[in-house]
Amino acid sequence: MVETGTPERTTNKGPGRLLIAVYLLFAIAATSRAGLQLATKFDEAPVAYLLSGLAAAIYIVAAVGLARAGHAGRRVALACCSVELIGVVGVGVLSLVDEELFPDETVWSEFGSGYGYIPLVLPVLGLLWLWRTRHDTA
Repeated sequence: MVETGTPERTTNKGPGRLLIAVYLLFAIAATSRAGLQLATKFDEAPVAYLLSGLAAAIYIVAAVGLARAGHAGRRVALACCSVELIGVVGVGVLSLVDEELFPDETVWSEFGSGYGYIPLVLPVLGLLWLWRTRHDTA
């Protein structure tokens, strides 16, 4: 391995570990919530519950991508954080504009207000961390 004089920056070191931990915590929370809702009252608000399930899957895959680091892990994490941000903003706006679209809350309803707006902040932090830890190609 050739020393370049600059340390290699990876997504699973330093503050990245905290970010991965938060993603895992949200993966557990969203998976539990969606699983219970899908199993017990799917017919009441199927779109909302399926969106919570989608959020859970994205949190899991994003955590794995961040934890794996490397080129493939970074690409996976980037895709997940991007989709997550688009989802939370889109669902957030729709849930405020037309409350009838979501008869029950999703993880992303009202920009994640039920989870202290962490679902809105988390993908932004993920994208910032991915940008901060990118490899310089100079």
